[in-house]
Amino acid sequence: MKPFTITGQLIDLFQRRIYPALIAIEAGKIFSVTELSIAPDQYILPGFVDAHIHIESSMLVPTSFAQAAVVHGTVATVSDPHEIANVCGMEGVQYMIDNSKKTPFKFFFGAPSCVPATGFETAGATLDAAAVTKLLESNDIWYLSEMMNYPGVLYKDPEVLAKIEAAHKAGKPVDGHAPGLRGDTAAAYAAAGITTDHECFTLEEALDKVTVGMKILIREGSAAKNYEALHELLRLHPDRVMFCSDDKHPDELVVHHINAVVKRSLAKGYHLFDVLSAACLAPVEHYKLPVGLLRVNDPADFIIVNNTSEFDVLQTYINGEMVSKHGESLLPFVQEVAINNFKAQPKSVADFAVPAKTTECLIRVIEAIEGQLVTNELQLPAKIVDGHIVSDTGRDILKLTVVNRYQENATPAVAFIRNFGLKKGAIASTVGHDCHNIIAVGVDDASLCAAVNAVIACKGGISVAASATEVSVMPLEVAGLMSLGNAETVSKAYTEIDRKAKELGTKMHAPFMTLSFMALLVIPALKLSDLGLFDGGKFQFTGVEV
Repeated sequence: MKPFTITGQLIDLFQRRIYPALIAIEAGKIFSVTELSIAPDQYILPGFVDAHIHIESSMLVPTSFAQAAVVHGTVATVSDPHEIANVCGMEGVQYMIDNSKKTPFKFFFGAPSCVPATGFETAGATLDAAAVTKLLESNDIWYLSEMMNYPGVLYKDPEVLAKIEAAHKAGKPVDGHAPGLRGDTAAAYAAAGITTDHECFTLEEALDKVTVGMKILIREGSAAKNYEALHELLRLHPDRVMFCSDDKHPDELVVHHINAVVKRSLAKGYHLFDVLSAACLAPVEHYKLPVGLLRVNDPADFIIVNNTSEFDVLQTYINGEMVSKHGESLLPFVQEVAINNFKAQPKSVADFAVPAKTTECLIRVIEAIEGQLVTNELQLPAKIVDGHIVSDTGRDILKLTVVNRYQENATPAVAFIRNFGLKKGAIASTVGHDCHNIIAVGVDDASLCAAVNAVIACKGGISVAASATEVSVMPLEVAGLMSLGNAETVSKAYTEIDRKAKELGTKMHAPFMTLSFMALLVIPALKLSDLGLFDGGKFQFTGVEV
């Protein structure tokens, strides 16, 4: 790589000032920074870092994710391979690492701490303390990923504590995941050596965690959106904040990433350097990442934007290589092979029937909340037809099912959910956090069965059944989570199937993403696993009928 120079207005995050400068780059590093009296009216700053994301949620393998992300000025991600680990175990983690090394984009993977997330569901693999310790010894692993088993932390489960201790011995930080913890319980959780949390959904909760020393990752993803609740942290505690997406679907990734949160924060009037600290500086310092911050001898990782109000990304550089220019990615597409773990066989319509125990009853209904991972528990009168509890579109109470993908003939678990708004048909997905069994919601059993069988036929994907005979499917060849296509192709395919889902009547912004979290047992209050309806507050199974 030939040495070169760039001139412009340097946004210096350490001196917290902007000044005309000439930056010399040699061998992929910043060779010198020279202050000038005048320079072109373009702004040079460190690239953005997503402080917590599951790459799998983009439905893209890492190399294809990188193609899309660099256009928005992202140069690195703190990536938790938890999703593929739940499906394929250590092989899945290594798959992500190996693929990521085929692009200059900087992926920093963690050791998944909770595979499976709980013992109340069926996963494709288990990573015990010994496996996690082995991962943490690798130079390819940078931290212990989100410790979702917060009850295990609070009640000092030996296996949980062993994983945390392994991270401490390796000198690597521990990420948190503790929705709703306040006061003394938040303090006890942090005291275990857990340093971050991205699950806060109120400012009060975030402030409690800041008080006990935790850093807060403000999440703005495709389904979970906490920015509006938490953005005041940029004023109150700017030194304790990072930005993350957590989960980003492909249709949104091709449009924006961390840059959108930066623009939004500046539009609200927050100080430029506080915003850029969260977007660029804080993740690099917290996780000790080898990502450049425009200092001499740093890797030449930086972006050029048009101005400090619009913040449109003109160019992105990683290790001195230009990887995007004027909205076009310069990274090549990498052809990859698939890995998977899928044994489920086709189901029959009768498998989804829910017999009623009496002629009248109350049922527990999951209330999905737009933009949130948390749910509420409702207790509502059941609609009973011919001795069976069925969906009731008039009250927006629909049937929800989770089907074990790792066994051939497991019986589907069935419950009921509100706020999906389907008027006909069903949608299904093999992206079902965290164990990624098949999850589906539908108006009638025939459509529900058709949607489920469509993803079974391609051993993973997302589907829309407008009826029992009119079915569309988008295959996800890699572990039933990711496609082998490039970002543009996958985005178009996802946009089309998302459109078809919304034609069934749902008003949800991201119905498939929201659906995927209805199996996330570690987020209260009511969720569904392949083993049954689960009370996340009491951390135990509960019945559909009250």
